[in-house]
Amino acid sequence: MTQDVYIYDALRTPRGKGRKDGALHEVTSLRLSALTLNALKERNNLEGHAVEDVIWGNVTQVMEQGGCLARSAVLASDLDERIPGLAINRFCASGMEAVNLAANQVKGGAGNGYIAGGVEMMGRVAMGADGAAIAVDPTLAMEKYFVPQGISADIIATEYGFTRNEADQLAMQSQQRAARAWEEGRFDKSVITVRDQNGLAILDRDEYMRPQTDMQSLGGLNPAFQQMGEVMPGFDKVALMKYPHLERINHIHHAGNSSGIVDGAAAVLIGNKEFGEQHGLKPRARIRATAKIGTDPTIMLTGPVPVTEKILKDSGMNIGDIDLFEVNEAFAAVVMRFMQAFDVDDSKVNVNGGGIAMGHPLGATGAMIIGILLDEMERADKEVGLATLCIASGMGAATIIERV
Repeated sequence: MTQDVYIYDALRTPRGKGRKDGALHEVTSLRLSALTLNALKERNNLEGHAVEDVIWGNVTQVMEQGGCLARSAVLASDLDERIPGLAINRFCASGMEAVNLAANQVKGGAGNGYIAGGVEMMGRVAMGADGAAIAVDPTLAMEKYFVPQGISADIIATEYGFTRNEADQLAMQSQQRAARAWEEGRFDKSVITVRDQNGLAILDRDEYMRPQTDMQSLGGLNPAFQQMGEVMPGFDKVALMKYPHLERINHIHHAGNSSGIVDGAAAVLIGNKEFGEQHGLKPRARIRATAKIGTDPTIMLTGPVPVTEKILKDSGMNIGDIDLFEVNEAFAAVVMRFMQAFDVDDSKVNVNGGGIAMGHPLGATGAMIIGILLDEMERADKEVGLATLCIASGMGAATIIERV
């Protein structure tokens, strides 16, 4: 017999610039994870063996992010050492997959409560430092027509007719919405302050944002993936071999309409009714459904569309039943394709900005956008929300939550 699963709390760190001059650069993945776990523990008075497990997503699982970072984070935190830890990797959806996996564990009776989320310190552990068979093993890369994600985003733009002007408009809107959200205090409930060993604040606000962004400044940026597509190593030719109906790849993406490289962590507290009663907690939302799917690995980033179709079908719902959407802004074309496919008005999508404005800390973003979605549902008095991400190598993940 399955049980209802609830979100009791969700929090995140601010996102720091993922480079040496970023505010979080001296903070390790371990410490940021532990700080996030401690904040969740303190806010919810979680004493003793309070949860069954900590499921922690991170993508580049080498160096300081290797060796089951989840367990190391538990030991570095104030959580009870009897709580184990599970590190998982579903690329950009790792944080969401941690939440979904935890929810389904509770639903199946494998424990009453879990902490789920993730971390990525992109300024300390470089994206791709772990290698990837689909990228580096020619026996797979050639067979599956591997191209980098930026090329995939440009393929989406070409295939579905999105222009650079449209992508830049979406990017400018993301910046404006994120700035407004911070000005109005929409993130105050969930963003924790990162402090140093002496208790002094290091970062209390998303650092990557550029609220002054306008169409003129975006128009001055060169396409980021044109050279690797057209010159060396010539990924456009690979794409055109896979999609011969396209005459050429239209390179519309650049640093201003793609997600930022940042550092950050997020955690979600999940449990059944008994868990909440035991700890004196009030549920904020029910996790109504979860889904994942595989897609074409070359165009790669279209996963939000089929996984949304799947989760709606599995739940007996339609797109009109969803009040708000969080679609990870990995690249502008990903969000534009989602809105095009479902004829969704942009007033319901990423209403507080997204990864283009605030950045995309790979292993944490999935958990972050679930929390951001929940906060906005409460603020705007909406009932049902859907969060979804595209995923490297051709996958998609989604979660539907409803307020209780």
